[in-house]
Amino acid sequence: MVDLKGQYAKIKDQIDSAVLNCIESGAFINGPEVKRFSKNLEQYLGVNQVIPCANGTDALQIAMMGLGLEPGDEVIVPAFTYVATAEVIGLLGYVPVMVDVDPETFNIDITKIEAAITPKTRAIVPVHLFGQCADMDAIMEIAGKHNLYVIEDTAQAIGAIYTNKNGEKKAAGAVGHIGCTSFFPSKNLGCFGDGGALYTNDVTIGAKLQMIANHGQSQKYVHKYIGINSRLDTIQAAILDVKLQYLNDYCDARRTAAAYYDQALKDVPGVRTPIRSSQSTHVFHQYTLVIENGKRDGLKQYLQEKGIPSMVYYPIPLNEQEAFIKIGKVVGTLDVTYKLCASVLSLPMHTELNSSEQDFIVNAIKEYLK
Repeated sequence: MVDLKGQYAKIKDQIDSAVLNCIESGAFINGPEVKRFSKNLEQYLGVNQVIPCANGTDALQIAMMGLGLEPGDEVIVPAFTYVATAEVIGLLGYVPVMVDVDPETFNIDITKIEAAITPKTRAIVPVHLFGQCADMDAIMEIAGKHNLYVIEDTAQAIGAIYTNKNGEKKAAGAVGHIGCTSFFPSKNLGCFGDGGALYTNDVTIGAKLQMIANHGQSQKYVHKYIGINSRLDTIQAAILDVKLQYLNDYCDARRTAAAYYDQALKDVPGVRTPIRSSQSTHVFHQYTLVIENGKRDGLKQYLQEKGIPSMVYYPIPLNEQEAFIKIGKVVGTLDVTYKLCASVLSLPMHTELNSSEQDFIVNAIKEYLK
């Protein structure tokens, strides 16, 4: 699904030098590379503050903790997403309230949000799924009307740009109160292990998030909040600082590969290629098809037999996961979510993908569906 070795080979000298510098310095925890990467990412995203942390799930947890929610408070999430989005809500004693998603973008359906709001609702977590932003204009309008926080789950969409109704452009994750991302190796900006970050333009929120990520302290041995220990490793920060220079190129390479898939698959019956939002650029963390007529699982098996990897993101809606049956809450029907769980299939998508590889993949799809 990804070619991390090929990507590394192109920047090997820079990566090796950055890692060796860290090792020789001995500054393995909160070394200067962490601060440098944070500042460079702030500049790239156009945000006031970046708070690095250990992984994307920690970023979501720290965000929730930083907003002062209480046990029993409700947080609205899409039912079609990775478990981490709702997992931290349950972990902290909040209630994940699940709503359906848009049939075209697969992001949270903005027409379903207000019906899910109760006096206990405190936040909305839009997930910018597969690489493009949810309708943040509508979400921020709803949040403002009901005095709610917005935490953007940007783990799959770093590098995407959202254009609001006034024509202003902002980085994915920089529109709501807090943005969260992951630097898992397969992400568009991935390190060589685990890593994550939060970002915000709110100075007060940012200061609290920074403390929570560091045992609730801003001064050593003086703990203002209950916090956690979540740090971005110095070596990973050094790697990310090199790769950040290439992030726009990586996004362009993915878009080129996506356009090639689009053209090759546009006339294949029973296959729906990804639909682009008019409000957001798409960075194609995943290239996800909808396979109609119940043929998804058979196609996946056929591709596997041909040596072609593919993935189903996600086969089970959140509300049916055993972990959420007792603590979760569903509002409205989840018709789109259930349809997607039964029909989506993601193809290989990465920066090193070439047209001959894509032709092999596309021809196999056509062979099976014929």
